[in-house]
Amino acid sequence: MFVTRNPPTDHDNLYATLPTTGPDTAVSVILKLRGETCDIDCLYCFEKRKESPGGTRISAAQVHRLGSIFAGRPLSVELHGGEPLTAGRKRIAEILEALAAQSNVVRVSLQTNGLQLDDAWLDMFDRHYPELEIGISLDGDALGNSWRIGYDGHPTYPRAVEALKLLGRRDRQVGIICAVTPYVLGRAAEAMEHLSSFPAVTTVSLVPCFDGTVTRSTAVVSSRAPASRALQRRAIGPTGPAWAVTPRQYADFVLEAAHHWVASGIFRRIKLEPVISVIRRLKGLQTRSCHFSDLKCDHVLTLYPDDRLGSCDELPWPQAGLISLGEAHAEPFIADAQNTSPLLQRARSLVTKCVTCDYRDTFGAGCPAVRLRFAAAGDDDAYCDHRMRLIDGVAALLAQPDRPSAVPCSRLRWRPVSPNDMQHVAAFLARWDDHTAPRQPARLQVSAHGNINTVGLPGVHEADDLDPHHPQWHEGIEPGVRLVVDVLTSDWLTVTYDSCQGHTYEGVPGAEPRFLSVGTLPSDRAEYARVAARLCRAAGSAEPSLPGVCSLVIGRSELTCRTSGRVYPTLDLHLVPAGGTTSAEYFRDLGQAVDVLTEALAETPTASPSTLCGCVADADRTDGGNQ
Repeated sequence: MFVTRNPPTDHDNLYATLPTTGPDTAVSVILKLRGETCDIDCLYCFEKRKESPGGTRISAAQVHRLGSIFAGRPLSVELHGGEPLTAGRKRIAEILEALAAQSNVVRVSLQTNGLQLDDAWLDMFDRHYPELEIGISLDGDALGNSWRIGYDGHPTYPRAVEALKLLGRRDRQVGIICAVTPYVLGRAAEAMEHLSSFPAVTTVSLVPCFDGTVTRSTAVVSSRAPASRALQRRAIGPTGPAWAVTPRQYADFVLEAAHHWVASGIFRRIKLEPVISVIRRLKGLQTRSCHFSDLKCDHVLTLYPDDRLGSCDELPWPQAGLISLGEAHAEPFIADAQNTSPLLQRARSLVTKCVTCDYRDTFGAGCPAVRLRFAAAGDDDAYCDHRMRLIDGVAALLAQPDRPSAVPCSRLRWRPVSPNDMQHVAAFLARWDDHTAPRQPARLQVSAHGNINTVGLPGVHEADDLDPHHPQWHEGIEPGVRLVVDVLTSDWLTVTYDSCQGHTYEGVPGAEPRFLSVGTLPSDRAEYARVAARLCRAAGSAEPSLPGVCSLVIGRSELTCRTSGRVYPTLDLHLVPAGGTTSAEYFRDLGQAVDVLTEALAETPTASPSTLCGCVADADRTDGGNQ
């Protein structure tokens, strides 16, 4: 969907408010058809933890009212709960008719546990809203669904499976919401195989149970607690509930699932989230997931039967409440309520540190609702770390889909270089290996700051693409980085496509210093695997001896061929200032850092494509020693 907006600030690029987006930018509205009312009692249910009893139903009149408020922009509507089907066929038919009558409603979905689904429900959907998208909540296999139980304490899994089979018989496509709990950790392949065995399933979304701060069970309205609440009380211990996972556990599970998704071929018919969203962001594309886009809590609203209109349902209530539906006469009334909401102000403030983050273009600032919980516990860094881990792991999977050992590497990070293109990459690679190929004289000009390029100016400018057989090869490499390039090209026999010795740019108004870097261009996946593993090992060797003001970063990036448009995976070395140091301190010790790096590269033996990288091999040795 196209979006238009006023000129954004850096902050707006990560968290857009309603007034900053144009009339073709959709707003998502979650309709809690019966509030938190549900016909089952999942132990981890976040809606029931709000303790706002339901019972009443959203009406068609409320739906029409909502549509009129946002008459100027598209609406994406989700029927939700609790369990939305408890509203009954008659009421949901009326709501679907109301939605179908509004031209600005562009998408309607239903998220259900599936227990009530039958042919009569599906027939009604076909009559009143044939394009209705259906989502089923199912946490993998039977074991994974252990937390999804009825009030009697019995599992609901068998009935959910029957719903999926029914949807398959009706040729319906369905998305699965799979909560990641300890019952699926270490069993991603089993969970993916089970969910993909249902013909109806076309999307699997893995969502985390980040509930480590939950300390008490959900309140009970009646005097007698159902069996499910007794089980919930027993599951909540002094360190949190037994169904909770840590950010790192979730990231590792998603990457394990992603590898199986690729290796097994499941990717050919099933989309896997958040992996698809990460891939799209790695490719510079937008995604519908608010966790990876700028359309966050200000573009996600929740309506309850009692006219409460608030922000995303994952935010805590009543703090997330904004305005009564009856008081929201037009979109600006909602925007004003958002602007004065203390909760949303805190959510927006969390994005501030993302503006300077290396991952800002792929991270998308994450989920404010989850980040607020981690920030309140003083652990927002854990949330950021797991998101970076996801991005690094998926980037590794894209570059090395047949090398599962690459995914756990913690030293190779996603560090896109921009701009990063070359006129004719294939010709450059062919010339690199052919000393007889004709070579044109290079245009080498040196700036006052030591830059070597075609114009002799500081900054990023075009430079001729040279190879070791070119008579001006060494003349074209800046002296401060020449030792590193020589080792990579002569000892490692690796193609380098770019290098920079680093420049202070003192006296150049507004110019930011540039730090030492070397770009390598593996010729195929096997060489990429060898170079990646070897670089990781070399980094592990160099890190203890580097001066404290310098840090070594190995980045995965991509080089675009301007002639063919093809994108080539690259592995780039960056010596950058360590955290908390100045560029002056960095340049003072850069020569020493280059010597350390050069020695480590020279002493690191050649790796085979199957060789584990250094950090994974070290982890395996550590784990083995602890057994």
